[in-house]
Amino acid sequence: MRWIKTVPLLTGSCRHPQAMTLIKGTLKPVDFHALAMLLIHPDEGPILFDTGYDPAFLRATKAFPERLYRYATPVDLPEGADAASQCRALGYKPEDVKHVIVSHFHGDHIAGLHAFPKAALHCARAGLTDLRRHGRLAATRRGLLPSLLPSDFDSRARFFEEAKDVALPPDYEPFDTGKDLLGDGSLIAIELPGHCPGHWGLALKDSNYGFHFLVADAAWSLQAIRENRPPPAIATNWLGETLKARNTLTALHRLHTRNRELRLTPCHCPERASESRIFRT
Repeated sequence: MRWIKTVPLLTGSCRHPQAMTLIKGTLKPVDFHALAMLLIHPDEGPILFDTGYDPAFLRATKAFPERLYRYATPVDLPEGADAASQCRALGYKPEDVKHVIVSHFHGDHIAGLHAFPKAALHCARAGLTDLRRHGRLAATRRGLLPSLLPSDFDSRARFFEEAKDVALPPDYEPFDTGKDLLGDGSLIAIELPGHCPGHWGLALKDSNYGFHFLVADAAWSLQAIRENRPPPAIATNWLGETLKARNTLTALHRLHTRNRELRLTPCHCPERASESRIFRT
């Protein structure tokens, strides 16, 4: 695996009762930051893992029934906190981003896709199929906003399922295989079933931390991974499949237990957000 520099981008946040993300959590609403990750590849340049919130999310949830999404998870998005604006502030033009890796198709992960018009869009075919098979109300209930897809999405899509199978280093056990997205071993997509159809994470060799596993929404926090403490079934059944989600979380717990040196990053983890450069106006 080649070395990649990672730069976390905190692209706004939503408020939601912790108990919907963690069994026996508090009913008090808490802030969950939306973490996208800027990846600096030695040859390909800037790459994104997810895009987080974006003003497009607010536009997409202005009318009913999509507005119900915004009611369920009220969003705070400061001006300039979107991924494209933060890339510019870091010296990277959005049009120079060659690849965006989509962990899954929930609106808080794909809202900024429109801002990266030259990027190949790496995603799961299963997730894209699921996104397009629901009516507006059913899609909204599942956290899906099909209007966020760029009009040329299909022509730029590259599917995880079609990438080359590769063996993972022993450091990732019990995860043993993934998909080599760029063909150079630098970015390995790993399926993490359960949260929703077509949900994947990304393994890489981080120049700051060594082996690094971006686990998207397979867990909402490092606490959940450490304690093997999933969301309640009502939450996991709402979006995906409870048994698969809990099996995935158990595998992440086993990974953390046997290899505490490997860095795990859930997209909404408060601990990871507190370590990162939180965007301020």
